[in-house]
Amino acid sequence: MLHSLAGRAESPMQARILELLRDDGPLSRVQLADRIGVSRTTIAAEVTRLGELGLAQEVGRAASSGGRRSKLVDLDPDIRFLGISIGATGLSVGVTDGRLAVLAARSVDCDIRQGPEAVLATALKEARAVMTEIGVEKPLGAGIGVPGPVDFHRGVSVSPPIMPGWDGYPVRDAVARELGCPVVLDNDVNVLAVGEQHAGVARAARDFLFVKIGTGIGCGIVVDGELYRGVDGCAGDIGHIRVQDDGPLCACGNTGCLEAYSGGAALARDALAAAKSGRSPVLAETLETQGRLSAADIGVAVSRGDAYALQLIRDSGHGVGQVLASLVSFFNPSLIVIGGRVTGLGHALLAEIRSVTYRRSLPLATGNLPIVVSELGDEGGVIGAARLISSSVYAPYHDGLA
Repeated sequence: MLHSLAGRAESPMQARILELLRDDGPLSRVQLADRIGVSRTTIAAEVTRLGELGLAQEVGRAASSGGRRSKLVDLDPDIRFLGISIGATGLSVGVTDGRLAVLAARSVDCDIRQGPEAVLATALKEARAVMTEIGVEKPLGAGIGVPGPVDFHRGVSVSPPIMPGWDGYPVRDAVARELGCPVVLDNDVNVLAVGEQHAGVARAARDFLFVKIGTGIGCGIVVDGELYRGVDGCAGDIGHIRVQDDGPLCACGNTGCLEAYSGGAALARDALAAAKSGRSPVLAETLETQGRLSAADIGVAVSRGDAYALQLIRDSGHGVGQVLASLVSFFNPSLIVIGGRVTGLGHALLAEIRSVTYRRSLPLATGNLPIVVSELGDEGGVIGAARLISSSVYAPYHDGLA
């Protein structure tokens, strides 16, 4: 259970101490003083105040390096954050400690098209169940990711193409009222990028792209270690980059968008067409059995040797690679991480993305550019959401906080 006095950092120095303890683990007073560039007396005073706030505490003595051993400082063991990651077809919730280790989590299917009241009710129900499971009455804060454009400072979704009924809905404030704690709201891809940066393959990367391929397609951008949202919060909306002048109608209202060719909904559409036309015998059989098709069914068809299903995956990867090649030439990242449920289709998708990206980019930009699949799965969104709220709670001021 959280201390009743648990609050927020009151100064930039306290925020820096908390972030160091979150990211690097327990540190001695001497180490904290050296890293921040202040005196040990100053550190001692700040640590004392953080203890009064229920955010940090001394946990013994550090190993001796000669002379008197310095006191070791760590985050309060009772700190708990809630992470909620909402996608188009499912959501994940989890509780972490102050260092963002996931203590308990669960994922459920959920259709974003049901609208904010129904989806958030499901998210809160699952969140309360997870908190009850590990004995948490109220988290210190909660972070939420949703699959569409977000005004980060106001905590609302803005004209999200695949989220009917969510435009302008006060997601952040509504959840804050229900949970009785600070809340931040961000785009789901930004949340996943932050999670990858904290606990995934991007931990050592300062400049990288996280590309989510799900029902929609988006990109989280990290520049010099910091998440880049753009002026209005919609940086990285690569799903609506046009890859052809004409083509399928996209959910955004335009035609020829990457998402309309390579997203999960587009793959399901193409799978249905292939089944009905007889070009894919396996998908036709699956359609007859199930009555519907999803992107995941294409992967199953490939595993059964269906050549046309394999071509569908390659076509999807080709479109993504085409856009990524342009981004590589423009941004020159050190790493590209691919995530989202469509990555479950298997190696053929990643192989095509890599092939097209490397072939269409300058050798100088791709000579040392890994393109890899995220290993975090659903927990990536939980960790990322928890990190976003931790950065808000650990900081003395944050205008994206409810």
